[in-house]
Amino acid sequence: MEKKKLLIVDDQNGIRVLLMEVFKSEGYETFQASNGKMAIEIVKRDSPDLVLLDMKIPGMDGLEILKHIKMHDPTLNVIMMTAYGELDMIKEATDLGALMHFTKPFDIDELRAAVNFHLNAPSSSAS
Repeated sequence: MEKKKLLIVDDQNGIRVLLMEVFKSEGYETFQASNGKMAIEIVKRDSPDLVLLDMKIPGMDGLEILKHIKMHDPTLNVIMMTAYGELDMIKEATDLGALMHFTKPFDIDELRAAVNFHLNAPSSSAS
């Protein structure tokens, strides 16, 4: 069975490294991007199953990246990661099709549970 693919988009290297470790250990194939251009290239090239997308990224912000991702693949699941107090952006992200959001600093176990749920929702695999 093919591994599920997860793309982590955040301009903070520490967060990308942490999330890559966590989700590699969950058995996912992980990709990372530090900016919107890279994120969109990975979406087009590698067709991830889920994207963890930070809202505040220099250059192209999370909402813009989300729009590009959804134009390329409207069915792609996206979970937003936001700093405290970006409620207006969260609403817009939800309107654009984001599944849900986590506010930083997030609980890694809650994030892991959400990712596992959305990546494994339709089909159950025997472990």
